Amino acid sequence: MKIQLSEHFTYKKLFRFCLPTVAMMLFTSLYGIVDGYFVSNYVGKTAFAAVNLIMPFLMILGCFGFMIGTGGSAWVGKTLGEGAREKADRYFTMMVYLTLILGVILSVLGFVFIRPIAYLLGATDGMIEDCVAYGRIMNAFNVAFMLQYLFQSFFVTAGKPQLGFLATMAAGLTNIVLDALFIAVFRWGVAGAAWASVIGQCVGGILPLFYFLRPNDSLLRLRRTGLEAAVLLKACFNGSSELMTNISTSIVGMLYNFQLLKYAGENGVAAYGVVMYTQMIFAAVFLGYTIGTAPIISYHYGAGNHGELKNMLKKSLIIMLGSGIAMLLAAWALAAPLSRIFVGYDETLMEMTGHALAVYAFSFILFGINVFTSSFFTALNNGGISAAISFLRTLVFQMAAVLLLPLVLGLNGIWWAVTAAEVLALFLSIAFLAAKRGQYHY
Repeated sequence: MKIQLSEHFTYKKLFRFCLPTVAMMLFTSLYGIVDGYFVSNYVGKTAFAAVNLIMPFLMILGCFGFMIGTGGSAWVGKTLGEGAREKADRYFTMMVYLTLILGVILSVLGFVFIRPIAYLLGATDGMIEDCVAYGRIMNAFNVAFMLQYLFQSFFVTAGKPQLGFLATMAAGLTNIVLDALFIAVFRWGVAGAAWASVIGQCVGGILPLFYFLRPNDSLLRLRRTGLEAAVLLKACFNGSSELMTNISTSIVGMLYNFQLLKYAGENGVAAYGVVMYTQMIFAAVFLGYTIGTAPIISYHYGAGNHGELKNMLKKSLIIMLGSGIAMLLAAWALAAPLSRIFVGYDETLMEMTGHALAVYAFSFILFGINVFTSSFFTALNNGGISAAISFLRTLVFQMAAVLLLPLVLGLNGIWWAVTAAEVLALFLSIAFLAAKRGQYHY
């Protein structure tokens, strides 16, 4: 039975409704991880370090689509809750147009300047050509990457999370199969990994365009529309917290790489790459849940259903805490096996990676609560608070921690930095939730 945004959500309904978006985000993470597995095991650890070094920059460009998707879907969801179906379609169409235009501009800039950017990020002479080869191919198809992020949010708002999952699964399977073919069989190196990724992104980003262009039974459809700059600006501002999260995470990732090159050399960067791939899997569960619940929150906010806002907040915080504890235990159990899968060819690197993952895993306990709180305010169309939580959590707190803790704890300080940042962010999240309770009646 189809679950409507207007319903009262029990734990069972929440899990059923959010499962497709959680699975969708898991698949998105999985095929990025498969890239890393094939590059590390078939091309080598220097190429693996090169891909991980340039990846934060590529994520910054792609996540502009995430900004438009999360901010725009909250605005469109609120409009649907108000009963303005035709207006919601127009807003949705404007978000797609904006993504296409911005994607082309960012693709050109990224393609042209990828070499100096790679050097700026700390690429060595042995890494630079792999950085440039991977980065140029990925940048050439940045539009598809941005559209894939955009539609991940809008499939849920359109009441079709299952279709979003199927599109992402098709993209992921395409990437995985082509990774094996291009890297393991054809031996195309990092270029093969990049081509596998962009072809998968085209499946996940371009095909949904045709679905929404045609008559369909979802809540949304692309149609003729004019330009309403105020709506676009509000949507982008509202989604700026998610963009800030991803940009900050990428910038902090670059800083991690700088610090790791200083304290542990290329081995440190490679170990951090495995930690990030693992973190992507666990973070995908939290992100998938927040993407799945955001339209529900926006709908009930637009409809003035304060009881449902309270229900969603209480249940979600309990789910986030329980999931965080479960993921800590899972990370401890998987630290050694995952290290062996990715870097088992180097005993020293494998030991460093397993230790790093076991320490980093403490951050998962609070990660979900902080991410959901930021997403909660985005869904309420309060982009300012959401951006403040994201900015302080992912940029200020993490940057301070990764710069200061190694002075006291050495290499271990780098692995503990994210947990310290999440603890500080938790106090901030609690303060904002308490301060705005009277305004939003949750």
